[in-house]
Amino acid sequence: MRIGIIREGKVPPDQRVPLTPEHCAKVLERFPYVELVVQPSDVRRITDAEFAAAGVELSEDLSDCDVLFGVKEVPVDQLIPDKTYFFFSHTFKLQPYNAKLLRACLDKRIRLIDYELLKRPGGRRIIGFGRYAGVVGTYNAFRTFGAQHGTYDLPRAIDCEDRTEMESHLSKVKLAPGTKVALTGRGRVGNGAREILEFMRIREVHPVDFLREDFEEPVFTHLDLEDYNRRKSDSGFDFKEFCDDPLGYESTFMAFARSTDLFIAGHFWAEGSPFLFSRADVRDDDWRISTVADISCDIDGPVASTVEPSTIADPMYGYDPVGECRVPFGTEGSIGVMAVDNLPCELPRDASADFGATLLEQVIPLVVEGDAQGILERASETTLKGELSPHFAYLSDYAGLTGQ
Repeated sequence: MRIGIIREGKVPPDQRVPLTPEHCAKVLERFPYVELVVQPSDVRRITDAEFAAAGVELSEDLSDCDVLFGVKEVPVDQLIPDKTYFFFSHTFKLQPYNAKLLRACLDKRIRLIDYELLKRPGGRRIIGFGRYAGVVGTYNAFRTFGAQHGTYDLPRAIDCEDRTEMESHLSKVKLAPGTKVALTGRGRVGNGAREILEFMRIREVHPVDFLREDFEEPVFTHLDLEDYNRRKSDSGFDFKEFCDDPLGYESTFMAFARSTDLFIAGHFWAEGSPFLFSRADVRDDDWRISTVADISCDIDGPVASTVEPSTIADPMYGYDPVGECRVPFGTEGSIGVMAVDNLPCELPRDASADFGATLLEQVIPLVVEGDAQGILERASETTLKGELSPHFAYLSDYAGLTGQ
């Protein structure tokens, strides 16, 4: 088997790689019957020279590869027919901007395996960049908080060599006594965010104490779903019921909004779940949150201040509670918002290393040794015959197949 690592072609360019030079070397060592080749790129943060130094073959031509790994969507004109591709396609939720990409995969008889769909039989996702979204997003949260209040200044994460350098700048963070930080999310994103809070040695307190007490030092609380959602009928909470049918629940997050200075949103939000807070909530006289770092970045969704995504180049904007709109960052009366939707790109080396370690251990063996549990099959949106897989027949209209 010959495996290729493609050059990222999406604009704006992505500096990450699915496998680092170290991972590539381990693939070759662990699977001596596998050949591996990397397409040269002057965009990656990890250079061609580093791959070559690790003994990895570099080649512009990947047409003789059986399987191709990338990170983001592949431009249609760069797709090689009759190959198996792994990348984040952003198609299975019928995203309108990528319908042509799915159709091209069908026309070119490409087997598209989406990383986001790789799951264990129990439904748990195998791989993703969520941890580093949480890590970078929380650094950006404190960067935005400092800029909002004019108390300290942090450089952009993307301008740092790696996570170690980025974290070194957190010593500049100066928080007033009693500053309260609330974090939502217990998955990869939320746990990645927690790593930074723990690195900063901010004391964690129980949600009940967070609401009831004042503190002489900065503190944070890590909220679970039951901390800010309740059943409408009796104020109870049942996790399975909430996941199966959240329509009978309502948000209680406003209790925290009246006690929080910096809110870091790292939760997963499912369609139909209660919004954490509405635009009307932000106008509450007792609203306290001055800065929202929305790592999850659901536009016009559960975090009302996230009216649009921000970018790595321009990560901060203001939200005007009265006009319910985006305003320049720092506008008087506005809330500071950080809603970058591609946060792991800011630490491409570290994010690639974290992602590649999982790819090496959990996915590559399925590709080269066999997929007894059908993990790859369930994640394959299309087949090498130019057809949608049975699991994804619902994409027929989206891909423009209806009526043919």
